[in-house]
Amino acid sequence: MIEFVEVTSGLQFPEGPICMADGSVILVEIARGTLSRVTPDGRIDVIAETGGGPNGAAIGPDGKCYICNNGGFSWSREGPDGEYMRPTGPAPGYSNGWIERVDLDTGEVEVLYETCDGHPLQGPNDIVFDSDGGFWFTDLGKRHPRRIDLGGVYYARADSSEIREVVHPLITPNGIGLSPDGKRLYVAETEPARVLAWDVTAPGELRMDPWPAHGGGDVLAAPEGYQRYDSLAVEANGNICVATLIRGGITIISPDGSSVEHLGLPDPMTTNICFGGADLEKAFITLSATGRLVACDWPRPGAALAF
Repeated sequence: MIEFVEVTSGLQFPEGPICMADGSVILVEIARGTLSRVTPDGRIDVIAETGGGPNGAAIGPDGKCYICNNGGFSWSREGPDGEYMRPTGPAPGYSNGWIERVDLDTGEVEVLYETCDGHPLQGPNDIVFDSDGGFWFTDLGKRHPRRIDLGGVYYARADSSEIREVVHPLITPNGIGLSPDGKRLYVAETEPARVLAWDVTAPGELRMDPWPAHGGGDVLAAPEGYQRYDSLAVEANGNICVATLIRGGITIISPDGSSVEHLGLPDPMTTNICFGGADLEKAFITLSATGRLVACDWPRPGAALAF
């Protein structure tokens, strides 16, 4: 079990944490429909009301915050005392998801992409920028009462000039990240609980292996037992740290997939992790079912993000 301190509580299904230079952590509250800032003393300030279901978030080359908005969920409370919150399906009136940009100074929200090649985005989920200034993101798809829309991996430009579908279909692709040198792309699929990897050959381009490779990528890890993978972050040494649902905690996978370690946390909806502090040796983790942001000393430094 990870030893942690609670930074704040009372969040409405937090996700997409970003460590800022001033010591605060920006994150989304999916159920609240906001981009929020958590100060070091635990105060929660709303930066912008996005509506829908803001999910993954990342700072772009212009200093603005780019958000994958899944279009919104419906929610239920679980546990003996209703202490756990979880998404159960599309929000009433759901139509599609989108990619949006938030000005952190003014709170202005601008929608950049809602479709790709004429197909509506279903549930954009997680996002990572490369050093070229473009961003990779996953579309989880959407779970309906009797079907699940298949998802994929996309690449887009921050100036809203280009979006392309790079990998499709995948089964509930969720977390996404780049190796420290930017030459490998990692994606975690939620329902199968597996991590995939591709070689990046150019901005927005991947080397695709032929069938029967799943999605043209390498399967790095697919642990047994009932667990589900969510968002991820990468350590400076290349390890992939995947937030793990149901089992609760962070699963650490070596770059070649030969080593898999799990560090537990007391929340079945441990959804995301980011690194901060002077040497990127402090981890901030979203415990979404219980609405908390926690922090801990991490055994190794995280990889620096592009922006």
